[in-house]
Amino acid sequence: MYEIVLMSDPKVAAVPVADCGEPLVDVRLDDSLAVDSRKVDGSGAFAHLREGVLTRLLKAQQSLPDGIRLLFIEGYRPPALQRHYFESYADELRADNPGWSPTQVHQAASRYVSPPEIAPHSAGAAVDLTLVTADGRELDMGTRVNASPEESDGACYTHADNIGPEARANRRILGAALTAAGLVNYPTEWWHWSFGDRYWAVATGAESALYGPRELG
Repeated sequence: MYEIVLMSDPKVAAVPVADCGEPLVDVRLDDSLAVDSRKVDGSGAFAHLREGVLTRLLKAQQSLPDGIRLLFIEGYRPPALQRHYFESYADELRADNPGWSPTQVHQAASRYVSPPEIAPHSAGAAVDLTLVTADGRELDMGTRVNASPEESDGACYTHADNIGPEARANRRILGAALTAAGLVNYPTEWWHWSFGDRYWAVATGAESALYGPRELG
């Protein structure tokens, strides 16, 4: 079992950001990408990504086996929403584990929600997605998208042992396509992939991140 670097690791926050200024683009403008409605918001923020991330996502889709497509679920997340998600989950963990120190709570929360100050979603650099058939049926990936470690008994981890062979094979298909296109996975969440953010820089050895947190518009 290889070591998992969490978003809360100081070496992630230490990566400098040299934002290239690429715009956030609406992925719904490209009909070739299936976009799910479960994270729809009033501003349409969820459906945005940095231009370079979308380009790589479309490249990954082209390499998938016949009859399988990507299903885009969530991309950009405003910084205020990211902070709300992180703090809400941290509050749950704190209540369930009264003996934990603030550091333990922070680290555990970062398995599932990125600390807001370095969140790839808030940079438009990350995407949550899964695989579907040509007619839109979601493939077996072992857990639902956004299943927490507690809910799934750790099966949300990309290389979890407690999933079936079909789910494991489907995760390999997803991973092979996205890795070949230059994205990196957050290994506690099989559905979370990113490019150009601080976590990507740590995973690839890049000197700096290409994208930093920003507001939409």
